[in-house]
Amino acid sequence: MAAFEKFIAFRYLRSKKRDGFLSLISAISLLGICLGVATLIIVMSVMGGFHKTLLNRIIGMNGHIVVYHRDGAIKDFDFLIERIKENPIIKANMVGIIPIAEGQVMISANGNSRGAMLRGIRMSDLLKTEVGGKAYGTDLANVRDGQLVVGQVLARNLRLQHGQQATLMSMSGGHQTAFGIMPRVQSYQTVATFKIGMFEYDSAFAFMPLETAQVFLNIPDAVTHVDLFLKNPEATFATRRALNDMLPDGFVIRDWRELNQGFVGALEVEKNVMFLILMLIIIVAAFNIVSSLVMMVKDKGRDIAILRTIGMSRKSVMKIFVINGTMTGFVGATFGTILGVLGAIYIEPIRRFVQLITGRDLFPAEIYFLSELPTDLDPLTVAAIFGFAVALSFLATLYPARRAAKLEPAEVLKYD
Repeated sequence: MAAFEKFIAFRYLRSKKRDGFLSLISAISLLGICLGVATLIIVMSVMGGFHKTLLNRIIGMNGHIVVYHRDGAIKDFDFLIERIKENPIIKANMVGIIPIAEGQVMISANGNSRGAMLRGIRMSDLLKTEVGGKAYGTDLANVRDGQLVVGQVLARNLRLQHGQQATLMSMSGGHQTAFGIMPRVQSYQTVATFKIGMFEYDSAFAFMPLETAQVFLNIPDAVTHVDLFLKNPEATFATRRALNDMLPDGFVIRDWRELNQGFVGALEVEKNVMFLILMLIIIVAAFNIVSSLVMMVKDKGRDIAILRTIGMSRKSVMKIFVINGTMTGFVGATFGTILGVLGAIYIEPIRRFVQLITGRDLFPAEIYFLSELPTDLDPLTVAAIFGFAVALSFLATLYPARRAAKLEPAEVLKYD
């Protein structure tokens, strides 16, 4: 009997000419589920790509855990680093530790000026960060005292070329005079630029050797903070607790979630809201399945009555319409998944093509922080979206199927 039910269900999927309106509604239902699934996969992939790429680049420039001191500077930082390395809990979770001297500066060149964040770091440590593999000009390992490495966007804004001098001005390294604080002004040679693809860093960061920054920022033999890099960015609790237990009063410990709390929270909220909004597309398509099956039940009432008369059970009648509606959802979800996966894989070429056709910048780096549209295609998310669409299609068939099963043959055929 099961094969007979499937035969009839598939037969109803191929409507005759006189049932053209029903066929149109079924096609719209299928198309709605297809577009809903495809859109949801693409958007979730892009949102996941934003989250993963931005956090990787933020953490690639900054540690998973950052240690500060309330005085603003950490003295004897090498001794502190050795003590941290000796802790067995921290040692088990940590992959690197970097001392950094950092301060706000004004950088000028060729009559142009920009605010920037100056970061003093040992060049061997800089090679381990996100900047290390994306620098142009002099090899970072060869950067010496008095030399500077700046972001490509910052260099472009200043019209700064390799080998040219850039003038830095800092209030934190200034001298107290009778008229107030005199800012420290010093010129340095630009020997390299870097591009990590995150506008916030490429347009506002400059690096120099740690000892040079200590002199310029007027914090000799000290750093502003120490960055710790962990094996698992999500597992910061044990390391933070070990640091709290071993460090004396005055030290402040922050992890990457606290330092980027607003940004991380905004990404999560936006991702969840977009998921709920786009899920409505699939729900609306499921309602189309309900309406198309209800109309089909009414249109096929005589057929159902005849089938019931020759011995088909109510359960078998239900199965016919459940199979019919579920197949509509399954086919729509399948094509939607294929379309969504392809769209997620080729989203950047698609963006460039649309941008070329429209002549508009659809993804300005100044707003979105990244120079390319990132995606993170998660197989589990794709499978969950596909499964949800099929399950919703199945649920949408239950009411029309029950209605078809309740039809009484005598009532339907009494006027025939």
